[in-house]
Amino acid sequence: MNKPLILVVEDDAAVRNLITTTLETHQYRFRTAATGETAITEAVSYNPDVVLLDLGLPDMDGIDIIHKIRSWAKTPIIVLSARSEDTDKIDALDAGADDYLTKPFSVEELLARLRVTFRRLNDSGNGSTPVSVFTNGDMEINYAAGTVTLKKEELHLTPIEYKLLCLLAKNEGKVLTHTYITKEIWGSAWDNDVASLRVFMATLRKKIEADPSNPQYIQTHIGVGYRMLKV
Repeated sequence: MNKPLILVVEDDAAVRNLITTTLETHQYRFRTAATGETAITEAVSYNPDVVLLDLGLPDMDGIDIIHKIRSWAKTPIIVLSARSEDTDKIDALDAGADDYLTKPFSVEELLARLRVTFRRLNDSGNGSTPVSVFTNGDMEINYAAGTVTLKKEELHLTPIEYKLLCLLAKNEGKVLTHTYITKEIWGSAWDNDVASLRVFMATLRKKIEADPSNPQYIQTHIGVGYRMLKV
């Protein structure tokens, strides 16, 4: 089986070399692009398994590249950017990026994010029937039965709490923005009602986390959204 192909879109030669050296060391195949135009050509021509995308390119904003790739493909996109404002992260994730790493980042963290991405791809590609049971650590969601157990004890969740948990579980490892979650759970009428989302998330955490102040299942990305972690 071929190793995954990763498209590295980065105009800074030093950063690009660091990333490609890391990928080569861990036996990933890769292509590179230093401009947005080249990135789009490479994505169309080689259909990479994952795109590592810098937002600050010389000829095109990375957000535009995300939109273009999303117009024809669901290829996972991990943004690697020096832009650290919450609005930049939200814009990228809402445009269709799957993850966001702020520069400077460690190669260990980059590799960990790649492993999560490939694990999610493998899970979604195994078999043609939907997964009926999701297991993560001591927690199990039985989608068919509509039940959640923790250490084999059934939890009593409200309908909203259950929908939130299922949404995060089905996107394990992916940062979901407040806007995306509220639209998926409540529809456009609840768009950007972050205060209500936080209340429901707090009650959900009290039921699934041993220590809600130090959660192991649901990670908060302050100002951005939430992510289901693999335990």
